[in-house]
Amino acid sequence: MDANLYPHLARIAAPADLRLIPESELPAVADELRRFLIDSVARSGGHFGANLGVVELTVALHYLFATPEDRLIWDVGHQGYPHKILTGRAERITSIKQKDGLAPFPRRDESPYDSFGVGHSSTSISAALGMVLAARRKGDARKVVAVIGDGAMTAGMAYEALNHGGAAEPDLLVVLNDNGMSISENVGGLTKMLARLLMSRRLNALRERAKRAMPRRSLMGRFVKRWEEHAKGMFVPSTLFEELGFHYTGPIDGHDLPQLLHSLRTVRELPGPQLLHVITTKGKGYAPAEQAQIEYHAVGPFDPARGVQPKPPGKATYTDVFGDWLCDMAAADARLMGITPAMREGSGLVRYSREYPERYFDVGIAEQHAVTLAAGMACEGAKPVVAIYSTFLQRAYDQLVHDVALQNLPVLFAIDRAGVVGPDGPTHAGSFDLSYARGIPNLVIMVPSDERECRLLLSTGFRHDGPALVRYPRGVGAGVAAGSDLATLPIGKASLRRRGQTLALLAFGAPLAAAAKVAEALDLTLVDMRFVKPLDTTLLAELARSHAGLVTIEDNVVAGGAGSGVGEWLHAEGLALPLLQLGLPDRFLEHASREQLLTEAGLDAAGIETAIRRRYAALLTQRTRAQQTG
Repeated sequence: MDANLYPHLARIAAPADLRLIPESELPAVADELRRFLIDSVARSGGHFGANLGVVELTVALHYLFATPEDRLIWDVGHQGYPHKILTGRAERITSIKQKDGLAPFPRRDESPYDSFGVGHSSTSISAALGMVLAARRKGDARKVVAVIGDGAMTAGMAYEALNHGGAAEPDLLVVLNDNGMSISENVGGLTKMLARLLMSRRLNALRERAKRAMPRRSLMGRFVKRWEEHAKGMFVPSTLFEELGFHYTGPIDGHDLPQLLHSLRTVRELPGPQLLHVITTKGKGYAPAEQAQIEYHAVGPFDPARGVQPKPPGKATYTDVFGDWLCDMAAADARLMGITPAMREGSGLVRYSREYPERYFDVGIAEQHAVTLAAGMACEGAKPVVAIYSTFLQRAYDQLVHDVALQNLPVLFAIDRAGVVGPDGPTHAGSFDLSYARGIPNLVIMVPSDERECRLLLSTGFRHDGPALVRYPRGVGAGVAAGSDLATLPIGKASLRRRGQTLALLAFGAPLAAAAKVAEALDLTLVDMRFVKPLDTTLLAELARSHAGLVTIEDNVVAGGAGSGVGEWLHAEGLALPLLQLGLPDRFLEHASREQLLTEAGLDAAGIETAIRRRYAALLTQRTRAQQTG
């Protein structure tokens, strides 16, 4: 780090160094940290706006709390870059999200300052409460702080933790970092409540001045206390938190370091559950990010002087295909209802939300609610489409089973980011959806191999009178035109792409392109399976009779995945046919590009061919000899 550009920051190798700096110089530290962050993310890309918004808060927390002995937990963690910079990882910050580089979110095995591994929303208060209760059991007096955003506060898990925490009365501090955003604008009643809290600053200031001026045991002091309680109920909806057992302080300016330090010092010494409400600006200190907070949530490398530039047109992503299909199907069928748990941009619903606002439902970070909401709609004749990432559907598994599949309701799940996702790492990988969904009765599971197949299978799932799931990967497809029609495919019917010899490759979804290269090189049969459930058992029976072995290929863990379904069918039919199952390994894959991860898992063309040659060497050699002598 250039000490001329960052004279204070260059002296900080750990928070202990930060605490040696005079408090009067902390605004200079925050300024340097913000400039260093802008320069670093501009070079490497990564989460941006949320990190700029917590610079002062991060400095204040590490200055006043004895981390890592005191525990500091960042909810989700996309705002953890300043934390990583101040905790000895500044020199590696530009490696973030890259193969063998820093993780995109806090993780325990990366640094002792990362008290809890995060990546999914709304876990911080539960984890912090668990730490407090365990420490209290051992007699440890360490402080525990959970920093949670107002977006993450829309999830039910946060309130489950607040409900328990208020009753357990731990010495726990929850910092509510309120910037009015998650990835896009926050929605729902909580957002309106927090907006009302912003208007209560003058009331809070008047209240605090009155409390300081009046002895609490005097008649006037008791009157002020009673007035405070009534005023809170009338004007300040902080009573929600206080009724749950948390003493509420705020709202305060999260960019005013002196005020922030004063407030943190105060709540740090108070016993019992505390909630400090701080107001911040997402993208603070970089004008383009402040003005375009959605676009600057996460960025690729860019020139800070010019800002993020529009990307030139390229091949359509699977998300684009879904977004176009959704609008087209909504125009054709007024029963369609689009639902997303706070992922409008990521799941491709921006255009739909504008064209069909009355049929668009962003429920906030509330995956369980999203799925049961869809079930309720389906009960009344609607045709809901739940657009959700594979990794986030995991959080609503019970609702998928109990509320949708058990009642055989016509809900379509459009599962984005299936399989390996890439730079966001294992917290966001969609490696398990085929395994956790395949055993659910009534559920049709589809895996498109290209853009056209994606559109056809979405229409097929939507027209199906029961629950259906279409899962597709992040990024661009094979370059096949998706089309504009709303045609469907027969459920449970695979597509024979190539007739070869000896072995049949059964490709489930996106790996078809790599499998096609191998099939051509080795003269093997290739099938685009399309359906994981139900399988095309008619075609499987014919292939089992005419081939010496089968190979299943999927972008899902091998355990319990699509290949397991083929193996179960072979066993049930009494067919002792050799079966090679290729998929993701039984471990969490680290952050890297999607292409790097597929290569690491052996799901690129070279890896597939190597695995086939190793497993079926004798069969392939025997075939070669027969061809030479024939």
